Amino acid sequence: MSGRLEGKVAFITGAARGQGRSHALRLAQEGADIIAVDICEDIDTVTPFYRLATEEELAETVSQVEALDRRIVARRADVRDVDALQAVFDEGVAELGRIDIVVANAGIATYGLSWELTSEQWKDMIDVNLTGVFHTAKVAIPTLIAAGRGGSIVFTSSIGGLKGIQHVAHYVAAKHGIVGLMRTMANELGPHRIRVNTVHPTNVDTLMIQNPGTYSMFAPGDPEPNQDKAMPGFMSLNTLPVPWIDPVDISNAVLYLSSDEGRYVTGVTLPVDAGAYVK
Repeated sequence: MSGRLEGKVAFITGAARGQGRSHALRLAQEGADIIAVDICEDIDTVTPFYRLATEEELAETVSQVEALDRRIVARRADVRDVDALQAVFDEGVAELGRIDIVVANAGIATYGLSWELTSEQWKDMIDVNLTGVFHTAKVAIPTLIAAGRGGSIVFTSSIGGLKGIQHVAHYVAAKHGIVGLMRTMANELGPHRIRVNTVHPTNVDTLMIQNPGTYSMFAPGDPEPNQDKAMPGFMSLNTLPVPWIDPVDISNAVLYLSSDEGRYVTGVTLPVDAGAYVK
């Protein structure tokens, strides 16, 4: 029995670990070959909270995709550098032969009250989480259009792309910005049968939330915040009685939006949020 993405190729950013690796594996399970990108180095404003992915973690993504008997082209690139991203994309398409799916997943999280954020925190956040998403779409769209087969573009937004969340104003601004970009591109690319959507997770069980920065957001003023102290805050965010969801829950939404099952779904903000938006 063939998979839902048999013969297709997906371009995924932030693929070394977390949601990005999960997306690569889930799409590969359904038959897709993968072009995987990750920065594989730290960003100074993020380091106080958590470390970004490594080359070893990207290599592990490669191993796991290859274990599924799928092909993968994985390279280091910073989504802030459109020329580097274009080079990786072009190399991947040359090797794998086509492109059908784009998943702009790469993102960072840092924390602070809006008026206390540094200019560097603001700039890095917008550059990675908004401009990086634009770059990811930009490098792929001409090839998608030229192929004439349609396609799917999915941006990873957040529940913070639909509502305000304290201590992450820069993140919320970027994630709202993605929605505006998605809605515009959905209109522009509709005539080419290229669909553009956003997914909106609540907290997902990755290092982006499992770190002292997030814990301090839910345990303000505590000099030694930890997961246990933050748990009431995690639980309060969602309607369903869970503190967070798993990466594969988002991957399944990306799969739906990228497959023929979602062939008429475009311009949609899809929450996978344990009811966080309605709370």
